[in-house]
Amino acid sequence: MTLTDNASDAARDSEICTHAFEEHERYEGAIAPPIYQTSLFTFPTLERFTEVMRDERSHFVYSRGLNPTVKLLEDKLAALERGEMAKAFASGMGAISATMMTLLDQGDHVLLVNQAYGPTRQLLEQMARFGVSFSETGGSRGEVETALRDDTRLIYIESPSSMRMALADLDGIAELARSRGVLTAIDNTWATPLYQKPLTHGIDLTLHTLSKYIGGHSDLVGGVVVGRRELVAPIFEHGHQLLGAALSPHSAFLALRGLRTLPIRMRQHQANVLEVIRYLATQPSVAGLHHPCLATGEPAAWAERQLSGHAGLLSFEIVDPSYVRIAGFIDTLRVFRIGVSWGGYESLAISQRQPDDTGPALIRLAIGLEDVQSLLDDLERAFRTLQ
Repeated sequence: MTLTDNASDAARDSEICTHAFEEHERYEGAIAPPIYQTSLFTFPTLERFTEVMRDERSHFVYSRGLNPTVKLLEDKLAALERGEMAKAFASGMGAISATMMTLLDQGDHVLLVNQAYGPTRQLLEQMARFGVSFSETGGSRGEVETALRDDTRLIYIESPSSMRMALADLDGIAELARSRGVLTAIDNTWATPLYQKPLTHGIDLTLHTLSKYIGGHSDLVGGVVVGRRELVAPIFEHGHQLLGAALSPHSAFLALRGLRTLPIRMRQHQANVLEVIRYLATQPSVAGLHHPCLATGEPAAWAERQLSGHAGLLSFEIVDPSYVRIAGFIDTLRVFRIGVSWGGYESLAISQRQPDDTGPALIRLAIGLEDVQSLLDDLERAFRTLQ
Protein backbone atom coordinates (compact mmCIF):
# COMPACT_ATOMS: atom_id res chain seq x y z
CA MET A 1 0.00 0.00 0.00
CA THR A 2 1.39 3.40 -0.97
CA LEU A 3 1.10 6.48 1.22
CA THR A 4 -1.45 9.21 0.63
CA ASP A 5 0.50 12.33 -0.35
CA ASN A 6 -1.93 14.98 0.85
CA ALA A 7 -2.89 13.42 4.22
CA SER A 8 -2.39 15.30 7.49
CA ASP A 9 0.57 14.29 9.64
CA ALA A 10 -1.67 12.36 12.04
CA ALA A 11 -3.55 10.59 9.25
CA ARG A 12 -0.30 9.79 7.45
CA ASP A 13 1.21 8.39 10.63
CA SER A 14 -1.88 6.25 11.24
CA GLU A 15 -1.63 4.95 7.68
CA ILE A 16 2.04 4.07 8.19
CA CYS A 17 1.36 2.28 11.48
CA THR A 18 -1.39 0.16 9.97
CA HIS A 19 -1.23 -0.64 6.26
CA ALA A 20 1.69 1.17 4.58
CA PHE A 21 4.34 -0.92 2.79
CA GLU A 22 2.33 -4.11 3.24
CA GLU A 23 1.49 -6.29 0.24
CA HIS A 24 -1.21 -8.61 1.50
CA GLU A 25 -1.56 -10.34 -1.86
CA ARG A 26 1.99 -11.64 -1.41
CA TYR A 27 0.93 -13.18 1.93
CA GLU A 28 -2.06 -15.12 0.53
CA GLY A 29 -4.29 -12.33 1.83
CA ALA A 30 -3.09 -12.68 5.42
CA ILE A 31 -3.78 -9.43 7.28
CA ALA A 32 -0.71 -9.93 9.50
CA PRO A 33 2.57 -10.17 7.58
CA PRO A 34 4.44 -13.45 8.01
CA ILE A 35 7.41 -13.86 10.29
CA TYR A 36 10.38 -14.83 8.12
CA GLN A 37 12.00 -16.91 10.85
CA THR A 38 15.02 -17.98 8.84
CA SER A 39 18.75 -17.48 9.16
CA LEU A 40 19.52 -17.59 5.43
CA PHE A 41 18.05 -17.31 1.95
CA THR A 42 18.90 -19.59 -0.98
CA PHE A 43 19.33 -18.89 -4.70
CA PRO A 44 18.44 -20.82 -7.86
CA THR A 45 21.88 -20.58 -9.45
CA LEU A 46 25.45 -19.80 -8.48
CA GLU A 47 25.39 -16.95 -10.97
CA ARG A 48 22.48 -15.32 -9.12
CA PHE A 49 24.18 -15.89 -5.77
CA THR A 50 27.41 -14.30 -7.04
CA GLU A 51 25.48 -11.31 -8.40
CA VAL A 52 23.63 -10.77 -5.11
CA MET A 53 26.78 -11.03 -3.01
CA ARG A 54 28.22 -8.02 -4.83
CA ASP A 55 25.53 -5.93 -3.09
CA GLU A 56 24.63 -8.00 -0.04
CA ARG A 57 23.09 -5.10 1.90
CA SER A 58 20.40 -4.64 -0.76
CA HIS A 59 19.28 -8.28 -0.87
CA PHE A 60 18.02 -10.98 1.43
CA VAL A 61 21.06 -13.20 1.98
CA TYR A 62 21.50 -13.74 5.72
CA SER A 63 19.21 -12.41 8.47
CA ARG A 64 22.08 -10.71 10.26
CA GLY A 65 21.80 -8.24 7.37
CA LEU A 66 18.37 -8.00 5.77
CA ASN A 67 15.24 -9.95 6.65
CA PRO A 68 11.78 -9.28 5.14
CA THR A 69 9.99 -8.96 8.50
CA VAL A 70 12.65 -6.62 9.88
CA LYS A 71 12.73 -4.65 6.60
CA LEU A 72 8.99 -3.98 6.79
CA LEU A 73 9.46 -2.57 10.29
CA GLU A 74 12.40 -0.44 9.12
CA ASP A 75 10.38 0.98 6.22
CA LYS A 76 7.55 1.96 8.55
CA LEU A 77 9.86 3.58 11.12
CA ALA A 78 11.75 5.52 8.45
CA ALA A 79 8.44 6.85 7.11
CA LEU A 80 7.16 7.77 10.59
CA GLU A 81 10.32 9.81 11.26
CA ARG A 82 10.26 11.28 7.71
CA GLY A 83 13.68 9.75 7.11
CA GLU A 84 15.20 8.09 4.08
CA MET A 85 16.44 4.91 5.75
CA ALA A 86 16.15 3.04 9.04
CA LYS A 87 18.18 0.20 10.48
CA ALA A 88 16.81 -1.89 13.34
CA PHE A 89 18.90 -3.48 16.07
CA ALA A 90 18.58 -6.05 18.83
CA SER A 91 18.39 -3.28 21.48
CA GLY A 92 18.45 0.47 21.87
CA MET A 93 22.06 0.22 23.01
CA GLY A 94 22.79 -1.81 19.90
CA ALA A 95 21.62 1.14 17.81
CA ILE A 96 23.53 3.67 19.93
CA SER A 97 26.73 1.60 19.96
CA ALA A 98 26.65 1.00 16.20
CA THR A 99 26.06 4.70 15.56
CA MET A 100 28.91 5.83 17.82
CA MET A 101 31.33 3.18 16.53
CA THR A 102 30.60 4.13 12.92
CA LEU A 103 30.66 7.91 13.21
CA LEU A 104 33.53 8.46 15.66
CA ASP A 105 37.27 8.27 15.14
CA GLN A 106 40.23 8.57 17.47
CA GLY A 107 40.48 12.14 18.72
CA ASP A 108 36.77 12.94 18.26
CA HIS A 109 34.68 14.62 20.94
CA VAL A 110 30.98 13.97 21.68
CA LEU A 111 28.83 16.63 23.31
CA LEU A 112 25.96 15.15 25.33
CA VAL A 113 22.94 17.45 25.62
CA ASN A 114 20.71 16.93 28.67
CA GLN A 115 21.06 14.06 31.06
CA ALA A 116 22.14 11.15 28.87
CA TYR A 117 20.90 7.60 29.27
CA GLY A 118 23.36 5.97 31.68
CA PRO A 119 24.59 3.20 29.35
CA THR A 120 25.26 5.84 26.65
CA ARG A 121 27.64 7.59 29.03
CA GLN A 122 29.17 4.23 29.99
CA LEU A 123 29.77 3.44 26.31
CA LEU A 124 31.58 6.73 25.82
CA GLU A 125 33.65 6.08 28.94
CA GLN A 126 34.72 2.79 27.34
CA MET A 127 35.46 4.53 24.06
CA ALA A 128 37.92 6.80 25.89
CA ARG A 129 40.32 3.85 25.56
CA PHE A 130 40.24 4.49 21.81
CA GLY A 131 40.76 8.24 22.07
CA VAL A 132 37.12 9.43 22.06
CA SER A 133 36.16 12.05 24.66
CA PHE A 134 32.85 13.52 25.78
CA SER A 135 31.39 16.32 27.86
CA GLU A 136 27.89 17.42 28.84
CA THR A 137 25.79 20.56 28.62
CA GLY A 138 22.23 21.87 28.75
CA GLY A 139 19.68 22.15 25.98
CA SER A 140 19.85 25.77 24.81
CA ARG A 141 21.68 26.85 21.68
CA GLY A 142 23.84 29.15 23.78
CA GLU A 143 24.89 26.38 26.15
CA VAL A 144 25.73 24.10 23.24
CA GLU A 145 27.69 26.82 21.45
CA THR A 146 29.74 27.47 24.57
CA ALA A 147 30.46 23.76 25.05
CA LEU A 148 31.42 22.99 21.44
CA ARG A 149 35.08 22.23 20.82
CA ASP A 150 37.21 22.21 17.69
CA ASP A 151 37.28 18.40 17.87
CA THR A 152 33.52 17.95 18.44
CA ARG A 153 32.25 15.45 15.89
CA LEU A 154 28.81 14.62 17.28
CA ILE A 155 26.16 16.37 19.39
CA TYR A 156 24.03 13.65 21.03
CA ILE A 157 20.74 14.91 22.47
CA GLU A 158 18.02 13.59 24.72
CA SER A 159 14.88 15.68 24.44
CA PRO A 160 12.81 15.14 26.42
CA SER A 161 15.23 13.34 28.72
CA SER A 162 14.09 10.33 30.69
CA MET A 163 14.55 11.47 34.31
CA ARG A 164 13.93 15.23 34.51
CA MET A 165 12.16 15.39 31.13
CA ALA A 166 14.53 18.21 30.10
CA LEU A 167 14.05 19.76 26.68
CA ALA A 168 16.50 20.98 24.04
CA ASP A 169 16.23 23.56 21.26
CA LEU A 170 16.38 21.20 18.30
CA ASP A 171 16.16 23.87 15.60
CA GLY A 172 18.79 26.07 17.20
CA ILE A 173 21.19 23.19 17.89
CA ALA A 174 20.76 21.74 14.38
CA GLU A 175 21.43 25.10 12.74
CA LEU A 176 24.50 25.68 14.89
CA ALA A 177 25.83 22.16 14.22
CA ARG A 178 25.43 22.54 10.46
CA SER A 179 27.38 25.79 10.55
CA ARG A 180 30.24 24.02 12.34
CA GLY A 181 30.18 20.79 10.31
CA VAL A 182 29.12 18.75 13.36
CA LEU A 183 26.69 15.81 13.21
CA THR A 184 23.61 15.67 15.44
CA ALA A 185 21.71 12.68 16.81
CA ILE A 186 18.83 12.42 19.26
CA ASP A 187 17.32 9.75 21.45
CA ASN A 188 13.66 10.31 20.53
CA THR A 189 12.23 7.46 22.60
CA TRP A 190 10.26 9.66 25.03
CA ALA A 191 8.16 11.37 22.38
CA THR A 192 7.92 8.54 19.81
CA PRO A 193 7.84 9.40 16.09
CA LEU A 194 4.20 10.42 16.53
CA TYR A 195 4.84 13.32 18.90
CA GLN A 196 8.24 14.57 17.72
CA LYS A 197 9.99 14.37 14.35
CA PRO A 198 13.54 15.64 14.93
CA LEU A 199 14.67 15.13 11.32
CA THR A 200 12.18 17.80 10.24
CA HIS A 201 13.94 20.19 12.66
CA GLY A 202 17.32 19.59 11.06
CA ILE A 203 18.68 16.82 13.31
CA ASP A 204 20.74 14.29 11.33
CA LEU A 205 19.85 11.01 13.07
CA THR A 206 17.09 9.91 15.41
CA LEU A 207 17.28 6.80 17.59
CA HIS A 208 14.72 4.82 19.57
CA THR A 209 14.49 1.87 21.82
CA LEU A 210 11.66 -0.22 20.41
CA SER A 211 11.15 -1.77 23.84
CA LYS A 212 9.11 1.17 25.10
CA TYR A 213 6.15 2.90 23.43
CA ILE A 214 6.72 1.46 19.96
CA GLY A 215 6.57 -2.12 21.24
CA GLY A 216 4.13 -1.07 23.91
CA HIS A 217 3.63 -4.44 25.62
CA SER A 218 6.90 -4.88 27.57
CA ASP A 219 7.67 -8.10 25.71
CA LEU A 220 10.45 -7.17 23.29
CA VAL A 221 13.88 -5.53 23.26
CA GLY A 222 15.00 -3.62 20.17
CA GLY A 223 16.35 -0.37 18.77
CA VAL A 224 16.49 1.66 15.56
CA VAL A 225 18.40 4.51 13.95
CA VAL A 226 16.77 6.65 11.23
CA GLY A 227 18.13 9.38 8.99
CA ARG A 228 19.55 10.20 5.60
CA ARG A 229 20.70 7.21 3.60
CA GLU A 230 24.25 8.57 3.39
CA LEU A 231 24.49 8.37 7.20
CA VAL A 232 22.46 5.23 7.95
CA ALA A 233 23.98 3.08 5.19
CA PRO A 234 27.49 3.18 6.75
CA ILE A 235 25.96 2.41 10.16
CA PHE A 236 24.34 -0.63 8.53
CA GLU A 237 27.57 -1.66 6.79
CA HIS A 238 29.94 -1.20 9.70
CA GLY A 239 28.11 -0.80 13.01
CA HIS A 240 25.29 -3.26 12.34
CA GLN A 241 27.00 -5.92 10.26
CA LEU A 242 30.26 -6.02 12.19
CA LEU A 243 28.94 -5.62 15.74
CA GLY A 244 26.12 -8.05 14.98
CA ALA A 245 23.25 -6.64 17.07
CA ALA A 246 20.62 -7.90 14.62
CA LEU A 247 16.93 -7.66 15.54
CA SER A 248 15.24 -11.05 15.35
CA PRO A 249 12.31 -11.51 12.94
CA HIS A 250 10.04 -12.40 15.85
CA SER A 251 10.95 -9.23 17.75
CA ALA A 252 10.35 -7.24 14.55
CA PHE A 253 6.90 -8.83 14.32
CA LEU A 254 6.16 -7.78 17.91
CA ALA A 255 7.23 -4.21 17.10
CA LEU A 256 5.01 -4.21 14.01
CA ARG A 257 2.13 -5.37 16.20
CA GLY A 258 2.91 -2.53 18.58
CA LEU A 259 2.79 0.02 15.77
CA ARG A 260 -0.79 -1.02 14.91
CA THR A 261 -2.08 0.52 18.13
CA LEU A 262 0.61 3.15 18.77
CA PRO A 263 -1.56 6.19 17.89
CA ILE A 264 -4.46 5.16 20.12
CA ARG A 265 -2.17 4.03 22.97
CA MET A 266 -0.27 7.32 22.93
CA ARG A 267 -3.53 9.26 23.16
CA GLN A 268 -4.45 7.24 26.26
CA HIS A 269 -0.98 7.62 27.81
CA GLN A 270 -1.33 11.37 27.28
CA ALA A 271 -4.83 11.57 28.76
CA ASN A 272 -3.76 9.56 31.81
CA VAL A 273 -0.54 11.47 32.46
CA LEU A 274 -2.29 14.84 32.29
CA GLU A 275 -4.80 13.65 34.92
CA VAL A 276 -1.97 12.40 37.14
CA ILE A 277 -0.08 15.70 36.76
CA ARG A 278 -3.18 17.67 37.76
CA TYR A 279 -3.48 15.48 40.83
CA LEU A 280 0.21 15.73 41.80
CA ALA A 281 0.08 19.51 41.48
CA THR A 282 -2.43 19.60 44.36
CA GLN A 283 -0.32 17.54 46.77
CA PRO A 284 1.45 19.51 49.52
CA SER A 285 4.08 16.77 49.78
CA VAL A 286 5.22 17.39 46.17
CA ALA A 287 8.15 19.80 46.07
CA GLY A 288 8.79 19.72 42.32
CA LEU A 289 7.17 18.23 39.22
CA HIS A 290 8.84 17.52 35.87
CA HIS A 291 7.07 17.03 32.55
CA PRO A 292 7.28 18.96 29.26
CA CYS A 293 3.69 20.16 29.57
CA LEU A 294 4.86 22.15 32.62
CA ALA A 295 7.80 23.82 30.83
CA THR A 296 8.19 27.59 31.20
CA GLY A 297 10.32 30.22 29.47
CA GLU A 298 12.45 29.12 26.52
CA PRO A 299 11.78 25.39 27.03
CA ALA A 300 8.03 26.06 26.76
CA ALA A 301 8.63 27.60 23.33
CA TRP A 302 10.71 24.58 22.30
CA ALA A 303 7.97 22.21 23.46
CA GLU A 304 5.35 24.17 21.53
CA ARG A 305 7.46 24.03 18.37
CA GLN A 306 8.72 20.46 18.60
CA LEU A 307 6.15 18.34 20.43
CA SER A 308 2.71 17.56 19.06
CA GLY A 309 1.71 15.53 22.11
CA HIS A 310 2.87 14.25 25.48
CA ALA A 311 4.04 10.83 26.58
CA GLY A 312 3.35 9.25 29.96
CA LEU A 313 6.73 9.61 31.69
CA LEU A 314 7.13 12.16 34.52
CA SER A 315 9.13 12.68 37.69
CA PHE A 316 8.69 14.59 40.91
CA GLU A 317 10.38 15.39 44.22
CA ILE A 318 8.79 15.14 47.62
CA VAL A 319 9.33 17.33 50.65
CA ASP A 320 12.14 15.93 52.82
CA PRO A 321 13.29 13.45 50.15
CA SER A 322 15.09 10.92 52.32
CA TYR A 323 15.54 7.38 51.07
CA VAL A 324 13.28 6.08 53.84
CA ARG A 325 10.42 8.39 52.82
CA ILE A 326 10.85 7.71 49.11
CA ALA A 327 11.02 3.95 49.68
CA GLY A 328 7.97 4.09 51.93
CA PHE A 329 6.04 5.94 49.22
CA ILE A 330 7.01 3.59 46.39
CA ASP A 331 6.62 0.40 48.44
CA THR A 332 3.04 1.37 49.32
CA LEU A 333 1.99 1.48 45.66
CA ARG A 334 0.02 -1.50 44.41
CA VAL A 335 -1.12 -0.64 40.87
CA PHE A 336 2.24 0.92 40.04
CA ARG A 337 4.91 -1.76 39.93
CA ILE A 338 8.60 -1.23 40.69
CA GLY A 339 10.76 -1.75 37.61
CA VAL A 340 13.02 -0.20 35.03
CA SER A 341 11.96 0.88 31.55
CA TRP A 342 8.64 2.47 30.62
CA GLY A 343 6.30 2.80 27.66
CA GLY A 344 4.39 -0.43 28.20
CA TYR A 345 0.75 -0.90 29.15
CA GLU A 346 1.68 -1.07 32.84
CA SER A 347 2.42 1.80 35.23
CA LEU A 348 5.83 1.78 36.92
CA ALA A 349 7.61 3.68 39.69
CA ILE A 350 11.33 3.91 40.48
CA SER A 351 13.83 6.17 42.22
CA GLN A 352 17.61 6.41 41.97
CA ARG A 353 17.85 7.55 45.61
CA GLN A 354 20.29 5.40 47.62
CA PRO A 355 20.00 4.18 51.24
CA ASP A 356 22.76 6.61 52.27
CA ASP A 357 20.62 9.49 50.89
CA THR A 358 22.85 10.06 47.89
CA GLY A 359 21.70 10.03 44.28
CA PRO A 360 18.85 11.95 42.63
CA ALA A 361 15.90 12.48 44.94
CA LEU A 362 13.41 11.97 42.12
CA ILE A 363 10.49 9.58 41.95
CA ARG A 364 9.82 8.64 38.33
CA LEU A 365 6.40 7.45 37.26
CA ALA A 366 5.65 5.76 33.96
CA ILE A 367 1.93 6.23 33.48
CA GLY A 368 0.40 3.21 31.77
CA LEU A 369 -2.97 2.38 30.30
CA GLU A 370 -4.85 1.39 33.46
CA ASP A 371 -8.02 3.20 34.48
CA VAL A 372 -6.74 6.57 35.63
CA GLN A 373 -8.85 6.59 38.79
CA SER A 374 -7.11 3.39 39.88
CA LEU A 375 -3.78 5.18 39.46
CA LEU A 376 -4.95 8.22 41.42
CA ASP A 377 -6.29 6.05 44.24
CA ASP A 378 -2.96 4.21 44.36
CA LEU A 379 -1.03 7.49 44.57
CA GLU A 380 -3.39 8.83 47.24
CA ARG A 381 -2.69 5.78 49.40
CA ALA A 382 1.05 6.30 48.98
CA PHE A 383 0.89 10.00 49.80
CA ARG A 384 -0.83 9.19 53.09
CA THR A 385 2.42 7.49 54.19
CA LEU A 386 4.18 10.88 53.92
CA GLN A 387 1.83 12.74 56.23
